[in-house]
Amino acid sequence: MKVDLIVVSGTPQTLAAKKATTTIPIVMANVGDPVGSDLVSSLARPGGNVTGLASLSPELNSKRLEILKDAVPKLARVGLLRQTGATDLQLKEIRPAALALKLKLEEIDTQPDAKGLERAFQTAKQKQVNAIMPMSTTPFFAERKRIGELAVKYRLPAIYPEKGYVHEGGLMSYGADFDDLYRRAAFYVDKILKGAKPADLPVQQATKFDFVINLKAAKQIGLTLSPEFLSRANQVIK
Repeated sequence: MKVDLIVVSGTPQTLAAKKATTTIPIVMANVGDPVGSDLVSSLARPGGNVTGLASLSPELNSKRLEILKDAVPKLARVGLLRQTGATDLQLKEIRPAALALKLKLEEIDTQPDAKGLERAFQTAKQKQVNAIMPMSTTPFFAERKRIGELAVKYRLPAIYPEKGYVHEGGLMSYGADFDDLYRRAAFYVDKILKGAKPADLPVQQATKFDFVINLKAAKQIGLTLSPEFLSRANQVIK
């Protein structure tokens, strides 16, 4: 179609766009680790036809584990939901973070569908995990309502990478403010359409973050959250 510019969200989608063209400018509105994914040479000097915003998904997993430990008394074992067959850069951050927090990480591979997720939660209970944390992936996000329902069914506290999980019944989430990332992506579009080169526009990182808690979900699994803990949230859903 000979478009002037492509705006894309998500790592797999941005990789596909980069594979399709090395000349059309690409603005990524939300990618976890652009350097680790080989989308750009560096944040300061992207060096190609791709630039935009990084949501810091891998780094934020450490923060999510900290929040989970504060929320769940005597937390010792966390079930990490991984998509079967996926090679995930997030593990480089989360494994040492778990060790530092003295948490045992049970990595549970699953297909993001009804049967796969049900088996994953059954496995989590068998491994006697105290809480659940799914990796930040598009297929898991698409199944966010089901994952939240399973967490309630198996009475497992969970923390998620995006607030969309919590709005669908999940317990709590901590992640980049995607509304802010998409707004900021518009500035890249404006600059490029006015003649700037993606290679010369540094990739910016997320600066605003959402911490959302669903009290109804907490009540359903019998988890009591202290007023001090609740005061840290940007939004509390009752």
